[in-house]
Amino acid sequence: MKIQVLGPLSAEVNGGSIVPTAGKPRQILALLALYPGRVLPVQTLMEEIWGTDLPQSASTTLQTYILQLRRRLGTAMGPGAPGGAKEVLATRHGGYLLQIEPECVDAHAYEGLVARGHAAFEQGDDEGAAAALRQALDLWDGPALVDVRVGPILSIEVMRMEESRLVAVERRIDADLRLGRHTELIAELTELIARHPQHEGLHSQAMVALYRSGRQATALDVYRRLRAWLIDELGVEPSPQLQRLHHAMLSVDPALDVAAGPRHTSTFDLYAA
Repeated sequence: MKIQVLGPLSAEVNGGSIVPTAGKPRQILALLALYPGRVLPVQTLMEEIWGTDLPQSASTTLQTYILQLRRRLGTAMGPGAPGGAKEVLATRHGGYLLQIEPECVDAHAYEGLVARGHAAFEQGDDEGAAAALRQALDLWDGPALVDVRVGPILSIEVMRMEESRLVAVERRIDADLRLGRHTELIAELTELIARHPQHEGLHSQAMVALYRSGRQATALDVYRRLRAWLIDELGVEPSPQLQRLHHAMLSVDPALDVAAGPRHTSTFDLYAA
């Protein structure tokens, strides 16, 4: 089985899709896929589908959805498959589980690569960090579960995955900046700061990439626009780190031309107190 949740929901067995067209069975499949090999309580599955307003027929309806998923699974597995659909989508006391290996789900492969990338970064292996994080981010094919209606449980999972993705992007850019790839990063960072207008870490990276590419005026303009946004929208000044980075650019600080500080330091913390 191969399941993808980092983008549109996809689940294939022997090349055949088992993703149902109906919304609620899709939610169940997505939630079970995020916890392979773990029993999800019936109450959790019902909360995802109906929230706190459970219909009287909730338990029976959930069983119907599980049967629909098993039917699709059994068709894809074929009549000669050992164990059968009931062994893969299994019933346990108080709940259900998808008995598959974690590596069958792209989210778990992604998390393993991200962990490897963060470890490499902390060890000062910028090349290894950039490669592992880029490989992890390549697994994404759009927003997580973009074609699935998410309830209270899945919405938290989607938020967590998207936040992890943004952190991985920022750390990968840190590694690339240390490797001198500032010019290649400008287009990507321009798009990122447009999509995340209050993210100071990404703005600091854009400033450094522009500055090191001989575009000091544009780097300072990034700061001015961020400061105006923060004051207008939130009534606050940029953080001390970003203010010090701005001052360093105004004074043409030589430290900006090289990777400054300990090897595990992020771009945003170049001028941390």
